Amino acid sequence: MKPPPLLGFALFSGTVAGALSQWAMARCGQRDIGSAAAAVNAPSHWIWGEEAIRADDASLRHTGLGTLVHWASSVLWGTVYQAVRAARRRPTAANAIVDAVAVTGAAAFVDLRVVPHRFTPGFERRLSSGSLCIVYGCFAAGLGAAAALALDRSRH
Repeated sequence: MKPPPLLGFALFSGTVAGALSQWAMARCGQRDIGSAAAAVNAPSHWIWGEEAIRADDASLRHTGLGTLVHWASSVLWGTVYQAVRAARRRPTAANAIVDAVAVTGAAAFVDLRVVPHRFTPGFERRLSSGSLCIVYGCFAAGLGAAAALALDRSRH
């Protein structure tokens, strides 16, 4: 069974994982701080600095750019995920989940401990630690779901 092309799968898996985790960011932001947009706005701090971290209202400036930054980061990690999946001799749904959790763990470590402060996701400054676990858990679920869909399509 031939694995899906790197770029196409990276875009697909990154987009699925990014959409699911951004949905979780919005839901958790609403619960934690009363603003669904606040956590989604936060990644725009790459461009707008601290102003973006404090922004609670939806706007193209913060929410739009925050969505774009989060999507680009998600596709980057989707590329890493596809590279891991491509190294598998026998890709299965079970090892897709293992790989998704491993790549997401690496992403969280890099996002929260390795990159310079300006290039952290930013939403970690708006959400509780429990909510961060939910956001990254949804990211892993999105990667795993994308791989399961790709496996199912390759069998037909």
